[in-house]
This record gives sequence, structure tokens and C-alpha cells, in this order.
Amino acid sequence: MQIKIKRLNDATHLEATNEAGLTLQMDGSPDVGGKDLGMRPMQVLLTSLGGCSAMDVISILKKQRQPLEDIQFTLKGTREEGKVPALFSKIHITYDLYGNLDEGKVKRAIDLSMEQYCSVTKTLEKTAEITYSFKIHPSS
Repeated sequence: MQIKIKRLNDATHLEATNEAGLTLQMDGSPDVGGKDLGMRPMQVLLTSLGGCSAMDVISILKKQRQPLEDIQFTLKGTREEGKVPALFSKIHITYDLYGNLDEGKVKRAIDLSMEQYCSVTKTLEKTAEITYSFKIHPSS
């Protein structure tokens, strides 16, 4: 795996590019000289956790033959106060799943993601308490 990062302006606006040419833009907040032209690096890290878990949960529910119509979720991260670096200390993920899904199978899919499959979870859980909740929105 390789990522190249280049600077896009005379401040902190950056663009990361992977081997396939896909890009992600990052920037700092105005108080550190940025212009909010991209996600901040810690937001990207939280996003990575969400993406990793989503891919796991979608795959597991598909294997369980669950009729997942959509999945959306919110991640809330709390960082250490007054420390540099300020690591995540708590992260909560709220999953919203859409379809006529079995609650036990949904819980099992999320548990497998959080406890076994998601590499980002395994990295972040060394410093942060990671919790989750979920709600199933059945089809009409």
C-alpha cells in the first residue's frame, strides 16, 4: 500500500493519492493556518473506521442472506483534552440499517466487524473506548 501526498496551496491544503489514482483532500482549521478546504486528518481517521466497519457489515449481512436495503451511520469521536497529540479517547458509532432484517444477525454482523475483522477498530481500540448502537428501519 502506498499513498502520495502533495500540497495544493501555500498553507495546509493537501491531496492524498493512492496507487489507483483515487484522491482525498485534507486541510487544517483556520486556527492552524488552514482554510477548511478538506477533511482534517483526525476526521479522515474516524471516516476510515466507518468505512471499514460498513464494508464488513455489508459483506456479513450479504452472507447471512439478509435483505439490507441501505446502511447509514454516524460516528462521534471524543479526543483527549489539553494533550498533544490529542488521541481519540471515546468513539461511538450509531448504525441505521434499512430493510426487513433479523436483529440478532445485525448484532452479530456488527460484533464481528468490531471484534474481529475491522483493522481500523483494532488500531483505534488501543487508545479509545469504541461503542456502538444500532436501529433497524423495516421496509414498509
